[in-house]
Formats: sequence, structure tokens, C-alpha cells
Amino acid sequence: MLNDEHVELRKSVEEFAREVVAPVIGDYYERCEFPYDIVRRMGAMGLFGLPVPEEYGGMGGDYFALCLALEELARVDSSVAITLEAAVSLGEMPILRFGTDAQKQRWLPKMAAGEVLGAFGLTEPGGGSDVPGGMRTTAVLDGGEWVINGSKAFITNSGTDITGVVAVAAITGRREEGRPEISTILVPSGTPGFTVSKKYSKVGWSASDTRELSFAECRVPEENLLGERGRGYAQFLQTLDEGRVAIAALSVGLAQGCVDESLRYARERRAFGQEIGRYQAMQFKIADMEARVHTARLAYYHAAERMLAGLPFKKEAAIAKLVSSDAAMDNARDATQIFGGYGFMNEFPVGRFYRDAKILEIGEGTSEVQRMLIARELGLPA
Repeated sequence: MLNDEHVELRKSVEEFAREVVAPVIGDYYERCEFPYDIVRRMGAMGLFGLPVPEEYGGMGGDYFALCLALEELARVDSSVAITLEAAVSLGEMPILRFGTDAQKQRWLPKMAAGEVLGAFGLTEPGGGSDVPGGMRTTAVLDGGEWVINGSKAFITNSGTDITGVVAVAAITGRREEGRPEISTILVPSGTPGFTVSKKYSKVGWSASDTRELSFAECRVPEENLLGERGRGYAQFLQTLDEGRVAIAALSVGLAQGCVDESLRYARERRAFGQEIGRYQAMQFKIADMEARVHTARLAYYHAAERMLAGLPFKKEAAIAKLVSSDAAMDNARDATQIFGGYGFMNEFPVGRFYRDAKILEIGEGTSEVQRMLIARELGLPA
């Protein structure tokens, strides 16, 4: 059961998504333009500060509140939802979890207000899911400064006009057994040697910002180290476990949006003399869609409940991410089929839903990685 604060938050974000986002986001999407005005208004609502303590300018809520907001936003549009998810889960939470008080004081108040976006530079062009094996970016201490060289790929929120800092995972040495020592270093936007590429041309999430980053003799102060040296990979794993719950919520929102649009269309569209919603084939298809949403929502609720209770939740987060991304993809396909030719038109939300759904089976851990994590948590050999 949701408490009163969660119910009120969900209602306010639902209204915001329907009244503010829905009427204009299609144009942003078509132009592949970042929706700065929407982001500003989300910041004014406090959405970027939902899980951030009040002492750092946040709302003092919990991570589940963020998940509820993501679900409601994604019912209308995933570009807006992923902008919020990445800003909080990947931008703010690592600083909140592992940063010094000085780092928190410098970055979190502006981030919580939506005035500054943060990003997490992890994935590399040749790395993919093999993070430690594929990492080539290095950082070497020289005269009290980290000197960073390398590149990152597919980094969300990394090149907007309000991007303020990127947390960069880099190899800072080698352990005795030869494994890389990975650390995380905060690199402010505009630092010499830090170059942001042009926006990717993407299949979906067209109104969000995703770029490749490069670092060439990029120098930042030694105190920009985030958390302990050599703990970057462990930090990344914790960040992704939490992020998978958030992505699951976003996926549920997209899947629910497919149900919403299909129900509306089934009542309006007439074929062979009656509303198409009267046909049993259509009813069964929409019923299956609703069942997927319900199951996926319960999965992410359960993972969030364990996370907030301080219980192990790696398996539950992986299950939630796997089930919900499957639901989003399946529902997007079915909704497009229900709409027929109109489902193939970008002017209809289901067209965007279909384009946006696939990345949910890839980002923040592919479906194959989720199955691997579940199997390992069940005690099967690595």
C-alpha cells in the first residue's frame, strides 16, 4: 500500500505529465530537442530532489518516491522520464552515497533543484557489459591532480546546457593479481581536455541527451576522487542495483501508457460496424497487456521495499528489470498492432512507445545480464 505522501506525489506527477508534458513532447521528440522548459518545471516541483536529504536542498523523500514519479512520467513519455532517472540515479546518488561533505555541498543543492544535471561516465565504446575487462580510460596522479585519458559512450545527460559534472570511472592502477583498480572521479563540465561529442542519432528517447565523451590529458584536483580509491567498481554495482529498480518503474510506466492508449483507441475506433473494443480478440490482447503491467509493477514494488528496508535486493532488482522491460516491449508491440497504420505514425504516442521500448532491454544491464545475476543469486556457478 502507498502511504498518503506517495499517493499525493503520484497524483501530482500524473497531472503534470498529462497536462504539461503530453501536449508538447511530440514536437520535442520529432526535433530531437532536449526539453529544457519541462526540466525546469520538474525542478520547480522538486522531482530532481525527491530522494535527496533536506540538508542538501532535497525533498527528503525515499527512492520509491522517485520510482513512482518515473512511472507516471513514462506513461506519457520516456525521454522526460529517463532524463530524471539518469539525473538522480546516476548523477546525484553516487555523490550522495559516496561523496565527501564538500562534494555534496557543492553539487547536490543545484542538482536537487534541477538547475544542474549530473551524469555517470561508465560505458566505453568497446566495453559493453564487460565493465572491468573492457575499460581503457585511465587516471594517473600527477602533482596533486588526476590526469584522465580515454573515452566513454552512451552517456545520458552529459552534454546539455545545464550539465555540471560527470562521474568518470577510470583505471587508477593495478592490483597485485593484475586486475584493474577502478576509481570514480568527478569531472566538471568545461574542464580543459574534456570533450563532449555531438548528440547521437537514436532510434528512441529522441528528446533526451546521449553523447560520447573523450578525455585527453584532462586534469582535475585530487580531491575530486569520489569515495575510496579502488572502490569505483563496487560503487558502480551498488548504483546499478538501485538504478535497475528505477528503470523497472520507468518500464512499467511505458507499459501502462500502452494500455491507456489502447483502451482509448479501442473505444473510439470502429471497424465492421462496431467499436473494435467489442471484439474478443482485442479484449484478450488488452487483458494480456494489463496482466503484464500488474505483474511488473508488483516486481518493482517488491524490489523497492527490500531496498528501503536495508535487505539484499540484487536478485529482486534484476527480476524487476527483466520482467518490466519485457512487459514494455511486448505491450508496445501489441499497442502498435491495435492502432494499425496509425501505430506506425510518430504523431501517436504508441509510435514513440514502440521506439522507446527496446532500449529498456539493453540499458543499465541487458536482459541477458539480468538472467545471469538471477542465476548467480540462486547459487548457480559463475
